[in-house]
Amino acid sequence: MFEHFNTAEEIFRFKLGLALTMEHDSQELLHDMRKAAMRSEVKELFQEHTHETRQQIENLHQCFALLSTEAGRSPSPTTKGLAKELKSLLGKVDSSLADGVVLSGAIETEHYEVAVYETLILQAKARGVAGVAELLNQNLLQEKSMIGKLLAATEAIAREDAAAQADTAASPAPEIEVPPYLPPGSI
Repeated sequence: MFEHFNTAEEIFRFKLGLALTMEHDSQELLHDMRKAAMRSEVKELFQEHTHETRQQIENLHQCFALLSTEAGRSPSPTTKGLAKELKSLLGKVDSSLADGVVLSGAIETEHYEVAVYETLILQAKARGVAGVAELLNQNLLQEKSMIGKLLAATEAIAREDAAAQADTAASPAPEIEVPPYLPPGSI
């Protein structure tokens, strides 16, 4: 379906629908990341953000209500692409590396969501629609807070993984005992 926008208001409503789709896609991705995560603290982080995402979806529905328009979703190829990229990479790594991969994917997704909310807030403020910018700002603050938590978890896990790898590299290789040479047919 080809859409053509004639007003900034049409673009704003389309992008608001994109944000709604983005959050629904993120909710599904969070479920997948939680399943793929190995450490309980990473699973808990994704569970926490799943609860926040539900609230963000509710905030977006309230934005549509304040605009006196029916909530509708717009395509979000970026979130679909981020999810596809993450799933592809997860299929290529050992399960011991899954936490770093899912955290990296979550950080990338959160940064995209921050960008979407920042532009929507600017547009909402320009329109002077009471309450919409505030609801979008609540979502933005949650996303930024989650980025901080994800970065801290990623750093801790990267340090753990680097230390484990250093320990493995530092341990001496077991000596291989070579039996004396026996000519063929002597056994």
